[in-house]
Amino acid sequence: MFEAALEAGVTAAGVDINLTGPMPTPAIAYLTRTLRAQAGIVISASHNSFEDNGIKFFSEAGTKLPDEIELAIEEQLGKPLTTVEPSRLGKATRIDDARGRFIEFCKSTVGPQFKLSGLKVVIDCAHGATYDIAPAVFSELGAEVISIGASPDGLNINDHIGSTSPDALSKKVVEEQADLGVAFDGDGDRTIMVDHLGNIVDGDEILFVIAKERHRKNIDIGGVVGTKMSNLGLELALADLDVPFTRTSVGDRFVLKEMLKRDWLLGGESSGHIICNDITSTGDGIVSALQALTAVINTERSLLDLRSQMRKLPQSMINVKLTNTFDLESNQNVKSAVANIEEKLGTKGRVLLRPSGTEPVLRVMVEGEEGDTVATYAKELSEIVLQEVNGSD
Repeated sequence: MFEAALEAGVTAAGVDINLTGPMPTPAIAYLTRTLRAQAGIVISASHNSFEDNGIKFFSEAGTKLPDEIELAIEEQLGKPLTTVEPSRLGKATRIDDARGRFIEFCKSTVGPQFKLSGLKVVIDCAHGATYDIAPAVFSELGAEVISIGASPDGLNINDHIGSTSPDALSKKVVEEQADLGVAFDGDGDRTIMVDHLGNIVDGDEILFVIAKERHRKNIDIGGVVGTKMSNLGLELALADLDVPFTRTSVGDRFVLKEMLKRDWLLGGESSGHIICNDITSTGDGIVSALQALTAVINTERSLLDLRSQMRKLPQSMINVKLTNTFDLESNQNVKSAVANIEEKLGTKGRVLLRPSGTEPVLRVMVEGEEGDTVATYAKELSEIVLQEVNGSD
C-alpha cells in the first residue's frame, strides 16, 4: 500500500521512480548513490513494530536529509499534490537485480580474499528486510549459516526478535554451539552481536573491535565518534590506544555530522548504529558485522576475547516523570547534586541527565567502576530530581 501510494504520487509529479521491493535501509542509500538517483526513499518502521511504518529520505549522496529539509517536506504533506500533464508523467521501473547488487557490495567491503570458512554463525534478521540478504552474504563468504527471524509476514517484524531483543539469538548460539551470532533490526541499519557463550556484544563493543583492528593494521581513522550514551569503557579503551574520542547527541545523523566535521572514519551508538565512513554513507548492519568479523578472522581470536579487551563500566539509569513546569537548566539543587556525584566518581565515572525525545521523562544515568555505587548514586539523584519536579508544580 505504501509503495503503491509513493509510486503514484512520485510519477504523478513527473518524476521517474525505481522500485526495489523489500531491501535494507542501507541498501537504498547505496543504490541511490550508485544509480545516480536524486533521492532515495525507504518505507520502514526501523526497529519498531509494523504499526510505526513511515518513510525515510536519503540525499543523492546516500545520506539522511538535514532536519530543516525533512521539516519542509512534512509541511508539504497536507497540501494538494501538484501534478503534471499526462504526457509528462514519470515512469516506474523495477530493479530486478537490486538484491544481487547489494549482496556483492557487502562482500566487496571485506576484499576478494576474505573468507568466513570454518565459522558457524547464527543470524537473526528480525523478520525484516535482511531476511534473505544477510544469510546470503555470510554463506557466500563461506560461513555455515543458521537463520532465525527470517520469515517476515509483514506483521512480525521486530516482534521479540532482532537487535532490540537479542535473547533469542543468544539462546540459539549456545544451543547450536555456534562461534557467534549477529542480529539486525527490522530495516537492517543496526547490528548487535553475540559471542559463543551467548554474551551480548553491543554497539559500543562492536565499535571498539572495529577500531582496534584498524589500529592494529595502522589504518588512520582519525578518531571515533560516539554519543552521550556511549559507555565510558569505550572512551577509556580507545584512550589506551591513543585513539581520539568525542560524543554527540543521541542519533546516527548527529554521529555522521560530527564524523564529517572532523574527517573521522568511525562512529556509532550503543544500539548498534555503526558508520564506517570510508565504506558507507549511513549505518549498515551487515557491513558493520563484517568489519568486526575481519578482526575475528585476521587475529584468529574469538569474539569473546576481542570484546573483553574493552571493559564496560556499570551503568544505572532511572526514568523520572517530568511536568511542563520543571526547568532542568535553571535548577540549582539538581546541578549541585550532579556536581557532588561527579566529584565522587572522579575520572572513572560520569553523570548524564537527558530528557527523552519521545516521552515526558528525564533519564537519570550514572556510570562508574562499581555497580552498587553507581546504582546508589542514580537512586539518590533521581529522588532529588523527583523532589524538585514535585516542588515545581
